[in-house]
Amino acid sequence: MADVDFRQASSPVSGPQTTNLADLLERVLDKGIVIAGDIKIDLLDIELLTIRLRLFVASVDTAKKAGIDWWETDPALSSRAARSALRDENRELRERLKALESRTDDDSAPAAAKEDRGT
Repeated sequence: MADVDFRQASSPVSGPQTTNLADLLERVLDKGIVIAGDIKIDLLDIELLTIRLRLFVASVDTAKKAGIDWWETDPALSSRAARSALRDENRELRERLKALESRTDDDSAPAAAKEDRGT
């Protein structure tokens, strides 16, 4: 009977490395990933609806490197942007109030001059 040697003569062949979810998420956030797609609904060759989906998943730093920082200027997402929007609205309202007050002052000036003349 022949002896069978089950020992491996060389190192085992390495397969694909397993990556846990945390490593995968870190890699995606570091590099960023873009997912794009279109949904079209047609009826009898008439386009009824088109939805374009674009999804960019990345860390804040990676997004800023890509020139994406809309969350910093959206008042719904940023308290700094909300304060800035409120400040701008207040300034605009003050300017409008000043313009209205100057109009009423100009309108009342001729009437006051008529009263001074006794007419």
